[in-house]
Amino acid sequence: MAAQSEGSAEEIKGLRRCINDLVSMLALPAAWMGGEPLRIMGNLLDALLSMLSLDFLYVRLKNTADAATGEMVRISPTWAVKPGPQEMGERLRTSVDDDFQESPLLLSNFFVEGDITLVPLRLGLHDDLGIIIAGSRRSDFPQQTERLLLNVAANEAAVWLREASLLSEERRVSSELDRRVAQRTADLAAINDELQREIAERKSAEEKFLREETELKRSQAHKAAILDSSLDCIVAMDHQGCITEFNPAAERVFGYKRENVLGKPLAHVLIPPSLRQQHHLGFAHHLATGESRVLGKRLEMTALCADGREIPVEIAIARIQQDGPPSFTGYLRDITARKQNEDALLEAHTRLAQSEERWRSVFESSAIGVALADLEGRFIATNPVFQKMLGYTEQEFEQLHFLDITVEEDRDLNSALVADLLDGKRREFEIEKQYRRKNGSLVSVRNSVSVVSGSDRVPRFLLALSEDVTRRHLAEAALDKARSELAHVARVTALSALTASIAHEVNQPLSGIVTNASTCLRMLDADPPNVEGARETARRTIRDGNRASDVITRLRALFGKKSTPFELFDLNEAAQEVIALSVSELQRNRVTLQSNLATDLPSVLGDRIQVQQVILNLIRNGLDAMSTVEDRQRELLVMTERDEGGGARLSVTDSGVGIDPQIEEKLFEPFHTTKGDGMGIGLSVSRSIMESHQGRLWAARNEGPGATFSFVLPSSTNT
Repeated sequence: MAAQSEGSAEEIKGLRRCINDLVSMLALPAAWMGGEPLRIMGNLLDALLSMLSLDFLYVRLKNTADAATGEMVRISPTWAVKPGPQEMGERLRTSVDDDFQESPLLLSNFFVEGDITLVPLRLGLHDDLGIIIAGSRRSDFPQQTERLLLNVAANEAAVWLREASLLSEERRVSSELDRRVAQRTADLAAINDELQREIAERKSAEEKFLREETELKRSQAHKAAILDSSLDCIVAMDHQGCITEFNPAAERVFGYKRENVLGKPLAHVLIPPSLRQQHHLGFAHHLATGESRVLGKRLEMTALCADGREIPVEIAIARIQQDGPPSFTGYLRDITARKQNEDALLEAHTRLAQSEERWRSVFESSAIGVALADLEGRFIATNPVFQKMLGYTEQEFEQLHFLDITVEEDRDLNSALVADLLDGKRREFEIEKQYRRKNGSLVSVRNSVSVVSGSDRVPRFLLALSEDVTRRHLAEAALDKARSELAHVARVTALSALTASIAHEVNQPLSGIVTNASTCLRMLDADPPNVEGARETARRTIRDGNRASDVITRLRALFGKKSTPFELFDLNEAAQEVIALSVSELQRNRVTLQSNLATDLPSVLGDRIQVQQVILNLIRNGLDAMSTVEDRQRELLVMTERDEGGGARLSVTDSGVGIDPQIEEKLFEPFHTTKGDGMGIGLSVSRSIMESHQGRLWAARNEGPGATFSFVLPSSTNT
């Protein structure tokens, strides 16, 4: 009983293992969907080799579609030899009968010593898909469960091989269909004669005739569309010279109706009388010999219009390739506008040549230096004055950049101005700078630089008009020195005169005061005291004191507010005049000045000279504030605008050292200065001038570097 129970348990285990293997086998097709036959069989062989104790599995597939075979083998790791699919298949073909009469088969010494059992399995009803052969050296192979598993595997493989075969055939058919569609598309895109040749090879005579008839209709429709939509005139004629086609463009240009000219000789319709004899001779010569001087060429001639006008046309004539008598097509284009344009162009070219000659004459004979440079700053051309000024030849200049001859301290400002010019921020600019001559010496020049607009033939370039101002600078320096010395002498003289005047005016009442005081003391010291005389003397002392006070009052009035004749003037014009006077000093200090003057500024009433003195003082203060700046550009902005109260405001903004908070409240106090050589009266006097004009002057620190000084004048002032 125990032995029977153990046998039953083993049988149950075997059945469970068989069921599990069957379930695994039936799950394999899920991974075969859309797979290739060899991949399906490879997956199946791997699964069977791992489920069953086999020594090898061999499969041979048949493909009836192309008569090709595929072989595959899986060998157990326990085998010492590893025969390939072809070698294994060759040995099996000599041992296994394709009729499967005996199964299983027992073979001896099949690649290894000993006996081996082979189980062949059909793939398909009549092994039309192939064959699977399983081999094992076990004496009990195949067991019933193993045979069942092998049969199920063979059936599943046959089903999916059939499915794969159908899918492969479907893909092949689809691919073939795609290939045919692509081939057909390519055939339709080929040129007409290739299409005709292909059609002749594939179609019968009747089909060829029908297609040619269809193609003829399409060609005629195409021809009609071309004729109707062509912008050029198309005129066809037969071998007799009569018109056979006359398109709408020809109707518009020549003024004839198509129905009125068809069948008429071309020579009588379009060719002017003066050219008809030449046309007849040339046409007859071509018909007789086949030679022509006009076919395939573009010619210009005149054509006759319906209203009798003769117009210039461009014509190209082609012979139509066809059987039978020759015919011709002419393509004509009205070139009246082009001829007019050519005449205008010739006239413009003549004028341009004359203009260039005048420009060359001005360029060569100019009294100042003229230099042309490309947008990168390299010299293109220089006139003799410029060459003489700097000592270089024209060829030497063509190898130089304008910065090569500019002294180092002027290069940054010059480059910045050129950049603004190219960016469109300026239309032109003027700069005074120094060039270094070829011999190393320096020359001061005043340059006016602008961009000359280009054309189709000439690109944009820089034009610089250069004036040698070295002598003028030397004269200005001498004049400035003389002015400085004269101003010093004037100040000393004025101070002396002022001192003498003050001493004279104040000395007399002071002397009277001292004398009267002494007399008053003597009268009071008398015995008895002369009180009445002392009172009179005290009155005279008071009178002399008032005289001294009046002198001081008059002096204060002289240097304080005083009544002056005012006039209406434009603050913008006054500012521009001051700026013009300051250009040289600005350039010497390498300062870039920009002006932003309002267009809606009201006129102001006041002393124009005094207001200009204030503006000049503010500009010079800005220059002094930037004299020590080296780490950024020195920029000065003069701006005018309408004030909120309706007056006119002017501001001067610099990028200098700014305002020290500790001295901000003392800026406008007399004799307070931050300059080593200053007197400290400029801002004080400027504020006094503004107050005398009922205006005001103030200063503010900028958010960035520098400070802004501003004043406001009312639009009307009571004097």
